[in-house]
Amino acid sequence: MADAALRLNSLFEQLLGTPVPVRIRAWDGSEAGPPDAPTLVVRNRRALRRLLWKPGELGMARAWVAGDLDIEGDLYAGLDRLSALVWERGDDARTLTQALRDPEVRSAVRGLVKLGGLPLPPAPPPEEVRRSRAHLHTKRTDKRAISHHYDVGNSFYEIVLGPSMVYSCAYWDSPDGTLEDAQRDKLELICQKLELTPGQRLLDVGCGWGSMAIHAAREYGVSVVGVTLSQEQAAYARKRVAEEGLTDKVEIRVQDYRDVTDGPYDAISSVGMAEHVGSERYLEYARDLFALLRPGGRLLNHQIARRPWQDESAYDIDEFIDAYVFPDGELAPIGTTVTQLESAGFEVRDVEAIREHYALTLRRWVANLEAEWRRAVGIVGAGRARVWRLYMAASALGFERNRIGVNQVLAVRTPDSGDSGVPLRTRTWN
Repeated sequence: MADAALRLNSLFEQLLGTPVPVRIRAWDGSEAGPPDAPTLVVRNRRALRRLLWKPGELGMARAWVAGDLDIEGDLYAGLDRLSALVWERGDDARTLTQALRDPEVRSAVRGLVKLGGLPLPPAPPPEEVRRSRAHLHTKRTDKRAISHHYDVGNSFYEIVLGPSMVYSCAYWDSPDGTLEDAQRDKLELICQKLELTPGQRLLDVGCGWGSMAIHAAREYGVSVVGVTLSQEQAAYARKRVAEEGLTDKVEIRVQDYRDVTDGPYDAISSVGMAEHVGSERYLEYARDLFALLRPGGRLLNHQIARRPWQDESAYDIDEFIDAYVFPDGELAPIGTTVTQLESAGFEVRDVEAIREHYALTLRRWVANLEAEWRRAVGIVGAGRARVWRLYMAASALGFERNRIGVNQVLAVRTPDSGDSGVPLRTRTWN
């Protein structure tokens, strides 16, 4: 009799101490759980072994990337319901040890082991990054981490990002607008905050595929140096610059920001790059950018932020993101970022929180990926495509639920005279 789903539903409820909020379909075709809920598809017994050997987020992620688990129905609703059981419960070893003292929990684990078959640990999917964390954020390890994330084929990013080729939070006038318009508006917003004028020099740190550099040069007449650690990004950006006829205005370098020595610049844009810097290196990053600016020059730092922890020493990097998406990436609270920038000598003049804008952006990226799923899989493989679908959808929920945010920080290298050059009112409220 096909009853694996009913047994799974019962064992999960026994293990978690709460009803399972999704419907379950098991490898034998059986189903159990709320009839109108999104369906968690458990394609094989290996999925159980992954969860048993690595309870919590990483085990779930491994099963998802390998294709052992999937969600049918509303992806966002399914992830939202599961987040309370996985991402928000955590998998702290001490918590698990305490839980296993409960006879009900031990009984449920034994049942899952029996249902899952021979309890050998499955190998992690090949998309998982496995390395020592002994030497983080050296130039060598940063280059390797950036390559893992970005050097997967520009054609894949064309699918996800669309024609704008901007890989950061867009700036929406309306949820019904187009992604291309919202990304153009974001680039325009940054240029306006930096108050760019013809003849100025702009350094674009982490320039991606060149969109910011091209917009600033074409629309504001500035000379731009864009730096990236990705060979594929640089080649793509240089081609775009040439097609725009801007080779006299834009230079794209494969270069670490720590190796830029040709300042001073009038302005610096750092968009979606500082998340790669790491907490131990952040003050160094801020000081390097400060040194590259002329007195009165401006920095626009666009960066994802996490919520602060009561005990910051307990913070650890997200396992799924670290293993599959952004190796060595770290998030900091916005207060920490502002403090570090000011410790480096900057005067922070404006902070704009735009987290809802990133949720809208990510949902559009997911829709782009799903619309071209077969082509995306043909480019990067099914495992990496599943990584991106899970990462972007879960991140959208994170921004919507205020678990993470994103901020634009405008900072000035204010001269000794105290004249920041910033107007009395930097923006108006509608």
